[in-house]
This record gives sequence, structure tokens and C-alpha cells, in this order.
Amino acid sequence: MIDTIVIREFGGPEVLQLEQCDTPSPAAGEVLIRHTAIGLNFIDTYVRSGLYSHLITLPGTPGMEAAGVIEACGKGVSGFSTGDRVVYAGGPAGAYCEMRSMPVAPLVKIPDGISDEIAAAGLLKGLTAEYLLHRTHKVTAGDTLLVHSAAGGVGLILCQWAKVLGATVIGSVSSDAKAALARAAGADHVIIYKQENLVERVLEITGNAGVDVAYDAVGADSVVKSIACLGQFGHVISYGQSAGPIPPLDIGLLAPKGASITRPTLFQYAGRREVLEDMAANWFAQLRNGLKVDINQTFALRDAADAHRELEAGRTSGCSLLLP
Repeated sequence: MIDTIVIREFGGPEVLQLEQCDTPSPAAGEVLIRHTAIGLNFIDTYVRSGLYSHLITLPGTPGMEAAGVIEACGKGVSGFSTGDRVVYAGGPAGAYCEMRSMPVAPLVKIPDGISDEIAAAGLLKGLTAEYLLHRTHKVTAGDTLLVHSAAGGVGLILCQWAKVLGATVIGSVSSDAKAALARAAGADHVIIYKQENLVERVLEITGNAGVDVAYDAVGADSVVKSIACLGQFGHVISYGQSAGPIPPLDIGLLAPKGASITRPTLFQYAGRREVLEDMAANWFAQLRNGLKVDINQTFALRDAADAHRELEAGRTSGCSLLLP
């Protein structure tokens, strides 16, 4: 029997219940993974609440990211062996457990020198940053970026990686403590949006030129503010909605600047094996070159509900892990 977090209805953190379940056996094309570290991401809260109900069948287990060791291989598995350290980020949901069977398509081998904890905490966020910086908008030297939630897991990675690419980074955060984290990650300017007018400060910093791209994981009314921060032909990339769903948008707001808006997801990019491998290689190379993944919170698997409460209340920074 294994510890497993199960949800039987959509709702708040209280629907995350610890249950004892049978140890699974890998089917053909699957492997059995013993989890050593499980990533905690905002997408997990969307699955739990029902906002992303298409990613889970009830009753079911949430969680999109984890690292572990392959304990057994089903028939027909190639490219992976018992004992391999692996990590995955993306569907199918089901990471909140001690062990699981899953297809090999989303698995990536963890390179030597990278711990299971760093792999689990960083893969989903790292792959997200990879497509945001290299695929949805190819950042080049001289670009000016606005990064919302700059002290969050993806935000801190975006700040560091964008500086490697030669960009100027403006970070938006909610507190002085988070401002310090964003600066330490390389943000050239940091705006505490609860104390300052975001749009006015961005235009002041850029000499009214605006930014080339705004990375918006906040949602709600933040997208309208992001558009207002753009320069000519600027690009808003909306990749999350931590503050709530995005209301209907008047696309006429884009016209005065010839601006554009994109709503990508990791699964659109990483759904093809060759693209996933290329993205992962790029991410692991950044880790080897010194990019930092800050694991600032850890929770026992049984405390998943508390972890969701902390995440949704904005009381976390950097990356968080659930430990089986």
C-alpha cells in the first residue's frame, strides 16, 4: 500500500485527502516510479479547484511534476531501465503519491550532478521559462521585459535566464522581501505593485518607451495593465492566472501599439518527444552553468492541503516541494 493524495470532488484545499492505495503495476509501455520529490505548482491548484478539470478524472490524484527512481518496467519499454533517475513535468496528473505507473513519453533522465530535489522543483518551471524566452517570444540582447510574480518559481528563473540573454528585466512583486529575491535573481528594476503604480513606474523606467514583452502569470485584471506597459509591437504572454480567471478582453486595446497577446501552455510545446528533449537539454544546461533553483518551502506529502493554502495565499517564494 502507498500514501496517495486523492480528490473526490473539486473545491478548496480541504478536498485533498490522504488515502492508502494499492501499489500499481506498470502496463505495457509504462514504468513504475518511486517518487523521491514532488513539485508543487499553481497548475495543481487549478486542477484541484476544477478550473483545469480536463486534466483529471474524479476520483483522482493531482500533481504534474515529480522525480524518482524507476522500480520496474512494463513490456515494450525502451530507452529507460530499472534504477534510472527520472523526472517529468506535465500530464497525466497523478504525482501526489509515493509510487505511480506512467507512460515513458513525458519522462526525462536526470543528469549526473543534479539532485532529485532540484529536478522535481525546477523542471516544470524551467521548461516553462524555456518556452517563454525561446519559443513564444525569442528574447534577444537589448530587449526589455516585464516579469510579473518575479519572486515566484518561474519568475526567479525568468529573471536569471533573461539576464543571460542580455535583456533588461523589470520585476513586479508584492512585498519588500520578494523585491529582494527578484533583485538577487538579476532584476534590473523591481516594482512593488502594492506600493507603486505599476504602469506609471514601467513607463518611467523605460522613458515612456514601454517593454518589448510582458510575462503575466497573474491573470484577472493584470493583463490589461500588461498591455498598458507595452511599447510599439509589444507582446503580452499570459501563461497563468494566480489572481483569478482573465475576464473578456477588448482586443482593441492592442491596436494603438500594434501589440499582440499569446496564451501558451507547456503541454503545447512539450507534447512532441523531440521538442521535450530539446527543451530539457536547454534547461539542464542552464542549471550546469549556474542558474539557481531556490527551494524555499518543503511539505510532507500528507500536508498537501496546507501546501496549497500557503501557495494560494502568496506566502511562498521560489519553488516548493512535497516529500513522500
